[in-house]
Amino acid sequence: MFDQFLIRQDSLENTTENGAVTGFRFAVRIADYRGCFLSLHNGYYIDCDGVVYPREKQRFAINGKPPRRFEELKECVWEHWDYDDEGLVYVDCPGGLAPGKHVIGLQQSILAQYGYMPWDEEWVKNPPVPGSGAGAGKTETVSSYTLELQEGGGR
Repeated sequence: MFDQFLIRQDSLENTTENGAVTGFRFAVRIADYRGCFLSLHNGYYIDCDGVVYPREKQRFAINGKPPRRFEELKECVWEHWDYDDEGLVYVDCPGGLAPGKHVIGLQQSILAQYGYMPWDEEWVKNPPVPGSGAGAGKTETVSSYTLELQEGGGR
């Protein structure tokens, strides 16, 4: 239900590093009403205009800290993402996105933080691939968003 509102509509913009456009970013919320410890945040399934961007091409920024890879976040066992806080997903995409509208398919992967299932220990060692359905938590399906690239991006 809430997964249809994970991306803020006016947040899609290109990113730059050292004067070169290196990708794009957008603002997200967490679908889990309890929030989560960052070590349980496993990344996203992201499909932008038919191109899939795996977890290895993603970074995540929250709590005023610079964007980090999900491999780094696995070590953030005491840092929390609160329910009402907005995070930023950065996607490596040399040249960024063209001006105009873009269709993004998104599924968030947050591993369960309560209870115990037989696969939990394996998922800590080898997290499931976002978009596979495993570890999707409160986002059972891939949601589709049509977003317009904002001018003045390039942060």
